[in-house]
Amino acid sequence: MEKYPPYTITNKMLNYVSNIMKKIGEANYFEKLNRFPELRRKTRIRSIHSSLAIENNQLSLFQVEDIINGKMVIGEQKDIQEVKNAYKAYEELDNINPYSIEELKKIHGIMTFLVQEDSGRFRNHGEAVYDGNKMIFMAPPENMVPSLMERLFNWMNEAKENVNPLIISCVFHYEFVFIHPFTDGNGRMARLWQTAILSNWENVFKYIPIESIIKKHQEEYYTVIDKCNKVGNSNEFIEFMLKVIEETVDDMINLQETTQETTQETTQEKIIKLIKENPNITQAEMSTILNITRDGISYNIKVLKDEGKIRRVGATKKGYWEILK
Repeated sequence: MEKYPPYTITNKMLNYVSNIMKKIGEANYFEKLNRFPELRRKTRIRSIHSSLAIENNQLSLFQVEDIINGKMVIGEQKDIQEVKNAYKAYEELDNINPYSIEELKKIHGIMTFLVQEDSGRFRNHGEAVYDGNKMIFMAPPENMVPSLMERLFNWMNEAKENVNPLIISCVFHYEFVFIHPFTDGNGRMARLWQTAILSNWENVFKYIPIESIIKKHQEEYYTVIDKCNKVGNSNEFIEFMLKVIEETVDDMINLQETTQETTQETTQEKIIKLIKENPNITQAEMSTILNITRDGISYNIKVLKDEGKIRRVGATKKGYWEILK
């Protein structure tokens, strides 16, 4: 019997999986996300904008952010509704069971609310992908969709016991796009559901904007899907998506390091301001005023001392801080 889904684990895949797991597990960079809620929100907005832009939504990143913040935006009503829907769908990530077909339909209903007539239901007609007037892909017949989707989800529920979720999510992404189960929103749902599978495994994937890197490599994304359709397996797509995930993780690490540095500089500026106002202020008082742990205050004080910006004059209890010119 033919193996389903048709894919083979390659050394390239294993190397990507190893690198991704190492970067997420060892560095602990992503714990900082808990301290930067605004960063989490920004990455979520980037994910939504990129995923919609791949599907030709014309709104800019700033317009998407304004819509999510409840501001008025001038644009196509369909595009605006897609942003509202996508935001609600991504906000459900905490509650999604990615191994349930019924959950998939429910989230598709949110993703395509007021945009698609058969929202939340599998298509009942044929589907094809065109490049201009040329048909480049014919999806499986509509009467096969329910059984194909059931087969895919049965495989996922079995595979989750012994296949790394990074691989499962990539296989799902490709097979879902191939089946093309809905009239519209298949690309958006494929990308969201891959994030759902990954975030169900590791919480941090809720805040990693994989869609942004897919958008960056959009042409290659579609080319690889087309190649896999022709050869009959998802190997090249899995390798491509793992490369995308690793690149996204690298970008997030770099972004958080920059954010942390900026935050530390801001904390140090606040400490200097407190010293100007009260040279006798204690580190405990700084901790209370700035709502930062004593260790955090001590660290920033040490940095300021090492950089020659402040010094302590006199005894610990009766001394005072001096700002150096």
